[in-house]
Amino acid sequence: MARQLRGRVALGALCGSLWFVSLAAMPWLLTQAIDRGLTPRRAGPLLAWTAAVLVMGLVNAVLGILRHRNMTKLRLAAALRTADLVLTHATRLGASLPRRITAGEVVTIGISDVWLIGRAMNVAGIGLACLCSCTVVATMLYRTTPVLALVVVLGVPAFGLLVTPLLLGTQRAGSRYRERQGALNARLVDVVGGLRVLNGLGGADTHLARYRRESARLRDQGYRVGRPASWVGALGDGLPMVFLALVIWVAARKAANGEITVGELVGVYGYTALLVIPISVLIFCGFDLTYGLVAARRVTGFLNLPLEDPAGAAAPAGPGHLHDPASGVTAEPGRLTALAGARPADAVEVLDRLGRYLPGDTTWAGYRLDTLARDAIRERILVAENGADLFAGPLREVVAGRHDPDDDLIRAAIDTAVAHDVAADLDHPVEWGGRNLSGGQRQRVRLARALHADPEMLLLAEPTSAVDAHTESAIAERLAERRAGRGTVVATTSPVLLDRADVVHYLVGGRVAATGTHRELLSAEPGYRALVTRVFAE
Repeated sequence: MARQLRGRVALGALCGSLWFVSLAAMPWLLTQAIDRGLTPRRAGPLLAWTAAVLVMGLVNAVLGILRHRNMTKLRLAAALRTADLVLTHATRLGASLPRRITAGEVVTIGISDVWLIGRAMNVAGIGLACLCSCTVVATMLYRTTPVLALVVVLGVPAFGLLVTPLLLGTQRAGSRYRERQGALNARLVDVVGGLRVLNGLGGADTHLARYRRESARLRDQGYRVGRPASWVGALGDGLPMVFLALVIWVAARKAANGEITVGELVGVYGYTALLVIPISVLIFCGFDLTYGLVAARRVTGFLNLPLEDPAGAAAPAGPGHLHDPASGVTAEPGRLTALAGARPADAVEVLDRLGRYLPGDTTWAGYRLDTLARDAIRERILVAENGADLFAGPLREVVAGRHDPDDDLIRAAIDTAVAHDVAADLDHPVEWGGRNLSGGQRQRVRLARALHADPEMLLLAEPTSAVDAHTESAIAERLAERRAGRGTVVATTSPVLLDRADVVHYLVGGRVAATGTHRELLSAEPGYRALVTRVFAE
């Protein structure tokens, strides 16, 4: 980032250095005014050097404004460039993004990490200016008395050695804090996204209690970050004042002994008081850099998530069966296949491998999916997630998706999904995420959108989990009719959908334990029978 923004870094360092040099010039001008005008009581030189102090004050004000403006632009440019990289990579990851990283982690990167990186970038500009100012002050003090210059040369590195262990402790504790923060934000995003469902199921209080416990643990971790950070803050404010007292004590003794003039004593005080600023800034630059490194590791970890290679061999010319060796599931074209297991996540993972959203040895008509062109797979094999996003717009466009709207096809898809209660008018607006719809309506709109796409192989994850038994029965019947002659795989434990399937794969531990029709498995598999009986009772 510093290399890409080297122009802004150089400009910020230049403006900051000139500002510090102008500050350092003020004590020298005051020394001249005292020793050449005030002490010998000469009005002309006194007025001349006083005017020089006034002019230097104006120059200092202008340079201070330029320094602040350039450092602000550098900070914002770094933060916004980082945010642009993150958003671009998230877009390229596409539908694989939620399978690689939690939504809470992305939120934390977007609202926290990018700005911490921006603050850390200030170090590149203002940090160089501080080092420059320390060099200038040491040179000016050397011209007055070499002993004071030696105190500066040895004192500044000593501060760095004293603060470094605290900064390293802050970095270690901050890394653990950042991990917990991302996990907690992920839970918050999940709860907020499913709040209506949680309220309907009476689970909101349970999740609130869990969030409070995890938030308390994050707070305790924050205290562990705060301990070394508070010492850094205290030292950043306190050590420079100790340094100031030490230098002034040495200079005052030399003035009392006649080794330096009164004007030079005032100048030494000015130089040392000025030195308080860069020393404090350097300490807090180390603080910002520590947090910036923690944030940068999270951002680069996200940017290193691999992208899918869209290139590959041509897809099979016609329909072919999908096979997942990891689970033993085979989905044949023209048949309705169901996946049933005690853990719904197992069935969803199988769907993701069949759709090439997770790595695996899955084959399509004998060809490995990961060797075929991605776009051809996406065109002909559609994974319809239960929590897929709904974009804002008229119902017509929401259901049509990327296809050109055809009212007859849209109504047919809505009829199959039994989504008539969403709206009688296809121009009815749907808010982003379907926020103006109930959970069951959102689920049926997603199903209608998937059916309207009419893919060669449709993979559905729990498409009826949020509807009542009557609606579920109607969907099962219409889905089988609508998808006749097309391949369909449904991950479900619904007895109604299972009974409509041509073949059912019973999953145990993510692998096929038995295969057959719904009624055959009811008779032959006690585990399957127990699963369906439990769901039916619920």
